[in-house]
Amino acid sequence: MIELKTEDELRVMREAGQIVGQTLAQIREMVRPGLNLLAIEQFVRDEFKRLGAKETFYQYTPDKRRQPPYPSNICISINDQLVHGIPTDRELQEGDVVSLDLGATYKGFVGDAAITVGVGIVSAEAARLMETTEEALWEGIHAARSGNRLNDIRGAIEDRIRKSGYSIVRGYGGHGVGRRMHEEPHVENVRGRFAGPQLRPGMVLALEPMVNVGGPDTEECADRWTVRTKDGSLCCHFEHTIAIREGREAEILTLP
Repeated sequence: MIELKTEDELRVMREAGQIVGQTLAQIREMVRPGLNLLAIEQFVRDEFKRLGAKETFYQYTPDKRRQPPYPSNICISINDQLVHGIPTDRELQEGDVVSLDLGATYKGFVGDAAITVGVGIVSAEAARLMETTEEALWEGIHAARSGNRLNDIRGAIEDRIRKSGYSIVRGYGGHGVGRRMHEEPHVENVRGRFAGPQLRPGMVLALEPMVNVGGPDTEECADRWTVRTKDGSLCCHFEHTIAIREGREAEILTLP
C-alpha cells in the first residue's frame, strides 16, 4: 500500500487522477445512441498521447497463468456486464447502461476511476440503480477519514446499498493504488470480520462499489476478462481514487 510522503508525490497523483477524470467527463459527453465502442477506445488513445500519459489497462495481466493481457485502453461494460468489458465493434443503443472504467499512469503514478452512464432515455430501474451505486461511493468517501478503519468505508458503502434492496457483488471491489494499479488493501463493499487497517494521512485508495439489480452472482465470459451477472440482470459501478488527509475528509484525486 502506498503512503504518499511528500507534496510532490501528491501533486503527481492529482495530475494522474485529473487526466482520468477529465477524460471520463469528455467520454460522458460523447455517449449517445449509435456511438461505436471503438471510437471511445480511439479517443482514449489519442487523448492520453496528447497529455503524455500511459494507458494503465493496456496489456495489463493480473495473473499470467490464467488471463491473457488486457487488449484495450479502457473497460466498457454494458447492461449485464459488470466489469472488464473489452471494446468491440458494437454501437450503443437507446436505454443501454454503460460502465466506463479508466486508468492512467503519469510520471510513475496511477489514477483509476469509473462512471456509469445511461444512453439516451433509460428505464426508471436503471436510473435508480445508477443513483444508488454513485451514492454508495460518496458514502464510502465520507467515511474515509484519518483515524477511521477500513471497515468504516466498507460499512458505509454496504449500508447505502442494502437500503435499496439491490445485491452487492462479492469478490470484486476497490483497492489500494499508487505506483501500481492494484495494491493492498482489497476494499470489499461489505463489512469484514475484522476492522482492517487504520486510515492514515497519505494512504491512497480506489473505492469501487458494484451493484446488481438481481442476484449477487457473476460469471466470467469466454474472453476471460468480461464479468457479467449470472442472471442477466442490470449492474453498475462507480469508482474514485482518493487520498486520506489529516483532519479532514479524503481528497478525491479523479475529479474532472
